[in-house]
Amino acid sequence: MTLNFYTLGVIYLIYSFLGWVGETVVVTVKDKRFANRGMAAGPFCFVYGTTGVLLAVGFTDLRTDPVYLFFACALAATIVEWLTAKLLERLHRRKWWDYSGKKFNLNGYVCLQYSLLWGVLGTVSVLWGNDLLLRLCALLPAWLLHLLVWAALAVAALDQIGSAVLVGRYAAQHPVLEQLNQRLGEGSDTLRRRITVYVEKRIQRAYPEAAKQEQTAVQKDASDFLSLSDLVWLFVIGAFLGDVVETIFCRVTAGVWMSRSSLVWGPFSVVWGLALALATVLLRQNRDKSDRYLFAFGTIMGGVYEYVCSAVTELLFGTVFWDYSKFKFNLGGRINLLYCFFWGIAAVVWMRYGYPLVLRGMKAVRSHIRPWMTVVLSVFMAVNMLTSALALARYDARTSGETPKNSIDTLLDAHFDNDRMERIYPNAKKVVKSE
Repeated sequence: MTLNFYTLGVIYLIYSFLGWVGETVVVTVKDKRFANRGMAAGPFCFVYGTTGVLLAVGFTDLRTDPVYLFFACALAATIVEWLTAKLLERLHRRKWWDYSGKKFNLNGYVCLQYSLLWGVLGTVSVLWGNDLLLRLCALLPAWLLHLLVWAALAVAALDQIGSAVLVGRYAAQHPVLEQLNQRLGEGSDTLRRRITVYVEKRIQRAYPEAAKQEQTAVQKDASDFLSLSDLVWLFVIGAFLGDVVETIFCRVTAGVWMSRSSLVWGPFSVVWGLALALATVLLRQNRDKSDRYLFAFGTIMGGVYEYVCSAVTELLFGTVFWDYSKFKFNLGGRINLLYCFFWGIAAVVWMRYGYPLVLRGMKAVRSHIRPWMTVVLSVFMAVNMLTSALALARYDARTSGETPKNSIDTLLDAHFDNDRMERIYPNAKKVVKSE
């Protein structure tokens, strides 16, 4: 079997469960009392499942070189752990784990000894673990596998959403939840309190240090607080600027004007938009750090990010959108050292000049931006990305000789034919799929 939605779903669920087992056993043995790790109600640590899927998608083609694979897995898993720690602190205003007492740590979020452990575990999963799971999946009838995966993912999604709300309730009283509780009445309030007490006890037992901490993250009254609306606008601005920069770069280096857009409507590069939004969220509290720190962060994070983006788009659409095989010091043609340095330079320039300028502009126009404007922009970008994904998937199927199977395929063939798709994505190369 090959990697697809259902097999990746199995990898996500199994590794989430194994991660919970591993963490629970280690902490239980260490503290000599049972510690139900993770913030989900069920026996899952979903960060392990997410990492497992990323490694399976991104690094399967590195299996011929275990040394490269080890360092790639260690780096990618470390970045996922760092991102998770930063985002959890951002959302819940507490550090859920702290490695400050260990040598070679970064902000207390990650440390060298665990990064090496992640490298070993990641290498084992990519070389042998995923193949074992795929063989087990092949033993089940397709209809049963699909049913089980959909049911398990639905339960996992509900678990994550419910746990996130409850942990947020534990981390800080939320006025919206309080109003909702008052409307629901005493009966539901009693149920809410019982659930909250359960979550509080679980957090205090599994993460005693986090439970004692004071709130740490930036609050709404801070000068540089970013709301969800701000992040939407940052994403769009980053996507537009990234497209413009890449277009000009191609003109200067190759002497031609070509489309560098990720989407079928408008000059937007999703890769750059997500990168700038993430860099802003993760780096703005460290913008007083040295340029060397920002450059190193951008180089490493940008390289891993670009590699994963390349692998994911190839898996989803059967197409490679960039190929650096002709560059020196490249890795699978997905990234190369020179462009990783460009990511580092971009991080420094953005945090030193771009972000402060955009922040001042957002402060100036924030009062003039109505909620409906953000909603309209969000809907447009969502529809644009969905349409682009469908058009690319249909382009892959069409160029493989598949005829339209429904009215949507027919509509996509009429409005996004091969000529139009090749104008929008001139560098896209179809991947020859091996059986």
